[in-house]
Amino acid sequence: MRGGKGAAPLPLAASRGGGKEAAGQPIGRRRRLASAGRARPAPPLPQAAAEVLRPRRAVRLPGAPSGRGEAPPARPSVTPRGARPPRSVTLGFRRCCATAEPSSAERPPGCGATVPEYGARSFAYFTIKDRLPQILTRVIDTLHRHKNEFFEEHGEKGVEAEKRAISFLSKLRNELQTDKPVTPLEDELPDAALWNHYLDYQRNLSNGNGEPSWFQSPWLYVECYLYRRIHAALAQNPPIDNFDVFKEGKAQNFFESQEAVIALCTYFQELLKNIKDLDEKQLQEELFKLLQVSLWGNKCDLSFSAGEGRSQKSSPLQSLENMIPYILVNDMEKIWSLLVNTKKRNTEKSNVRVDIILDNAGFELVSDLVLADFLLSSKLADEVHFHGKSIPWYVSDTTKHDFNWTVKQLQSANHMWMSRCGINWEGNLKKGVWVYHDHMFWTLPHDFSSMAEVAPDLYADLQKSNLLLFKGDLNYRKLTGDRKWEYTVPFCQALNKFHPAPLCSLRTLKSDTQVGLKPGQGEQIQASEPEWMVSGKYGVVQFDAAL
Repeated sequence: MRGGKGAAPLPLAASRGGGKEAAGQPIGRRRRLASAGRARPAPPLPQAAAEVLRPRRAVRLPGAPSGRGEAPPARPSVTPRGARPPRSVTLGFRRCCATAEPSSAERPPGCGATVPEYGARSFAYFTIKDRLPQILTRVIDTLHRHKNEFFEEHGEKGVEAEKRAISFLSKLRNELQTDKPVTPLEDELPDAALWNHYLDYQRNLSNGNGEPSWFQSPWLYVECYLYRRIHAALAQNPPIDNFDVFKEGKAQNFFESQEAVIALCTYFQELLKNIKDLDEKQLQEELFKLLQVSLWGNKCDLSFSAGEGRSQKSSPLQSLENMIPYILVNDMEKIWSLLVNTKKRNTEKSNVRVDIILDNAGFELVSDLVLADFLLSSKLADEVHFHGKSIPWYVSDTTKHDFNWTVKQLQSANHMWMSRCGINWEGNLKKGVWVYHDHMFWTLPHDFSSMAEVAPDLYADLQKSNLLLFKGDLNYRKLTGDRKWEYTVPFCQALNKFHPAPLCSLRTLKSDTQVGLKPGQGEQIQASEPEWMVSGKYGVVQFDAAL
């Protein structure tokens, strides 16, 4: 493992939940229906595991694929949470018929209802059944369309590599759609052993109920596994092994967002003219504006739309005031207080460091770079570290190439303020006040509570930060273990002891997990907007101070 200093892979039992699935259960494992009999109890786990709930899993229902080639059924309409049956918890890993109501002493923190038909009505099920095959189809089509380019650059070797990659991906699509078992990685890439160790962990969870498969595994795991297999399809087929199958979509998102990028760069450069004259209250107001722009920029997620365009077509600055009611948790005041107090405490020899764990390229990345520049220009921070992905990931996630390409695009733009931003940002990178990292942990299936053991070097680096800003939905899922928590469970509890430094999630909701809400807040929205957790309409700026 890169930089891991020989760290052993995390056994993960201690980072997962206790024996009962509940609200807090992993969203998405399909459970087999038992027509009769009692569900088998979950195998015993270490004491530490009893306090955390299991990852979400897609649910197998009558008519769902059984691994014999059948296609999954059409997605039913969503059932509002208000229509849930009485609270119950499944006692087996994959069965949902035989349930029993636990005592209050048995129920883990945050535990609520398990709805037997929840899986097939879930966004997790829809993602595995519909969105992921669509993404694979687009990847295959992209390789087809670049066949001539591969030939021009690499001759017949490029064409043969393209054919092998497409064959690999077509087989992968068939495995997914027919619910075949998840197989170990056979490549020799640096992270393969960690992935295969994680698969062994999933097999141990099955308790003899069969191999983990696409619809009988945690949603987060198989979704990450898909992108790792896409990467393997290219990585194992030189000379096209460095081709990013998602780069066209990311570039298109950037160019389609030009109006919004110009508006944001113009606003920011005008702000910089007078930034030294702003008082503390005015600085706070500007920070809050740019935090919100970064938050709503997270709507531009191509994996959410299966690769369809989701660009920012107009300036978000004009509508920030109207969007305030849609921020369900708003901890911007806490971020301000932390930065101001940290700056006052620190001496000249001790830099204030902010880390941004990036999500999408395109407009969202530009909004993150503007926020980072503001932190330096306002003296709220002395250095900003960015963390991106080491391989193409979740369609639109930022890689090092995307990061550098974006800065270059702004530098060479024929718009004065866009160009000025790009030139300044290139200067920040050269001076070392901006630093880009792409640790392989960010593209593993583990949730972040595993980081200290799986990637101790990364965890130690994050501990040097004064504030960690986690962008986007995938990072939120990994922060909270991707469990179906009760809405009111405290954020710090869902983090499961992941506290390298004070942290904040800037996330628009695009998956059905959310914590830290006020009593009744989630239920009230659910009553009128059943799809509120997956629409991207709502967002959070959710802060947790390190212990």
